[in-house]
Amino acid sequence: MKYLPLYLAAVLLLCLAPMPYGYFTLVRVLATVVFGIYAYRCLAVKKEGPTLVFATLALLFQPFAKVGFNRVTWNIIDVVVAIGLIVLFFWERKNRVKTERGNNPVSPNGSIKVDVVEDNRIEFRLEGKLSPKELIYVASEEDKELTDLFESYPEVFEGWGKMIGFQIVYLPLLMKKLADKNVLRYRAPYLSEAELVSTAIGNNFLLQYLEHPFDRERIKHGFIRTEDIHRGSDGKDKAVNRFYPLSSKSTEPIADQLHRIGKQISAEKNEHERLLEARSYDDYGDTTIDSGADAHFNSQIDNENTDDLIAEVKARIAELRQRGISQHILEQLIRPDDRLSRLVITKDYRIMLPDYHDMEIMMEPLVKAVYLLFLNHPEGILFKDLPSYRNELAEIYGKLRPGGLTERALQSIEDVTNPLLNSINEKCARIRGAFVGQFDDHMARHYYIDGRRGEAKKISLPRKLVVALYLNN
Repeated sequence: MKYLPLYLAAVLLLCLAPMPYGYFTLVRVLATVVFGIYAYRCLAVKKEGPTLVFATLALLFQPFAKVGFNRVTWNIIDVVVAIGLIVLFFWERKNRVKTERGNNPVSPNGSIKVDVVEDNRIEFRLEGKLSPKELIYVASEEDKELTDLFESYPEVFEGWGKMIGFQIVYLPLLMKKLADKNVLRYRAPYLSEAELVSTAIGNNFLLQYLEHPFDRERIKHGFIRTEDIHRGSDGKDKAVNRFYPLSSKSTEPIADQLHRIGKQISAEKNEHERLLEARSYDDYGDTTIDSGADAHFNSQIDNENTDDLIAEVKARIAELRQRGISQHILEQLIRPDDRLSRLVITKDYRIMLPDYHDMEIMMEPLVKAVYLLFLNHPEGILFKDLPSYRNELAEIYGKLRPGGLTERALQSIEDVTNPLLNSINEKCARIRGAFVGQFDDHMARHYYIDGRRGEAKKISLPRKLVVALYLNN
């Protein structure tokens, strides 16, 4: 309680013998301001009881609309409040020392080597959520010696992270790594070489997502990790991140600080898991299982993950997205806009995106035939009506197979237009994977076949961006 000495001074002065009116009023103003500050700080860390107590004291001692107690009553109130604050001071001091001793190495003479935040939980808007297996370095002010260590010897922190089961993320180096591996181009395929090189980010990047901006003062430099998600008072989900200070200016060596942080994380995770086990969860009830291709259609509009694809596509996406680097972090580092490319179907039926560095989307002939079928029908196609499109699909497929349609090819067309079979879902998954394997779903969703269950499935790309040169053949 960093303001408590000031509270004690203010209240004890009020307990003294009668004083001049002006001095008496000044002290009450001082007490009101300090009680108000502490009520605000308690509210920020969600301590409802202390918030109510200090807010009440601030109102009680304010001199502007005085409470009509006589002098004797005021003296009693002053003494009771002073005694209460003294007791609170020693109680919190005892708890603080106990916490510090539990989390810090102690030197031979018994002194604490480094300051520890009493409550290291910091609330972020959900955009700031990290992977449960990531520790990301953040800083509101520079620690040059520490940043030089990160940039010159990243393997030191990476090795420590592996020991405690975490991926260590240092944002400035991460951006270079992502650019080298074309992950930024995956997120935003329209980026030029110059834009890729100039994309940079600082260690204070995630601090923009703090739910309470004044928490920035608590984050000088150190690691944060996401522990939990909860619903805020505004009805929106928040990420509860734990903060672990790390400083080159501490009397505690960096290696010892890292060792202590590892132990603290382990203890916090065990406690969190214990609390989770104690929770009870409601049953969501039975789910009706429908039959048919439409009932099992994997629609992105229904918020299903793009990784729910066949194994070969899933592996390709995993490689491009650099698993081990959180999807959440990747999404925050660069937010792609809706700079959509034209979709050009060439005379020889190649699928090209000229505004994404002449990117070509590769598909097997039957998969491509299904894609061209849906591209021919911007209004969409209901899966139950697929049999009506069997001849049209056969005609398109025939153009992609100059050798003609075999019995096996005709059977494949019949299967893919049978709404009771899963063949159409497999083809849509392959189409979706062909695009998502090349660039982020934020833009890819405009190009693949999508739609809600029970409704027509279609390609949502604006028709003005579709150039079908093959129709001129």
